[in-house]
Amino acid sequence: MTSIDYIGNELELFKYARNWKLYYCKAIDPFIKGDVCEVGAGLGGTTTALINSKTKTWLAIEPDGQLASQISSEMIGNPHKDKVKVFQGTLADLDQGKLFDTIMYIDVIEHIEKDREEFDLALKRLRPGGHLIILVPAFNFLYNEFDKNIGHFRRYNKPMLNALAKGRQVRKVKLVYYDCLGLFASVVNKLFLKKPVPSARDIRLWDEKLIPVSKLIDPLIFRSFGKSLIGVWQKN
Repeated sequence: MTSIDYIGNELELFKYARNWKLYYCKAIDPFIKGDVCEVGAGLGGTTTALINSKTKTWLAIEPDGQLASQISSEMIGNPHKDKVKVFQGTLADLDQGKLFDTIMYIDVIEHIEKDREEFDLALKRLRPGGHLIILVPAFNFLYNEFDKNIGHFRRYNKPMLNALAKGRQVRKVKLVYYDCLGLFASVVNKLFLKKPVPSARDIRLWDEKLIPVSKLIDPLIFRSFGKSLIGVWQKN
């Protein structure tokens, strides 16, 4: 079992970003079904938001022991809580015969230095026809002290995320940017405000004011840019 002490506090900061969670959940919900593996489950907030009636089982993997211990409590009251099992460790620590219909990394791959190796490992754990879902922060020019402090190795654009799948037996289903106004807010902070860590007020403003407008504008600009990038691949 691999145990990792988590760096940073963004999980608490973003815990109540409900509009954002609902927005990206709608984008990836069609691909979440059967036996699901969530890598880097954190506090369990994403588990609670994404688990659905199409889910048979849900394995929440989290290397940080303190975070992993809180996931079950986060699930209290959720109608699908009995489907969830928590595993402290990493995907590499699982029994090699364990396979899934869906594997997801929600704001996780950027924390993994050898991201291509992780992508390959996920494909080995995926059943044929299954889906690999990755959500990451977008555009490396926005990389700042906050990214560094919470253990991000990089941010991604489409070519970077696409490169992980190059030469692999997968079919790209979706590769799109989300939250255009969030990107502008990040640019303003990077160039002018230079705040190393967003406050709870900043997160509320973004989630309550900017996300609803991004939801309207993103389709109009064909999701050509945004603060986050979502990729979905299906194993051949």
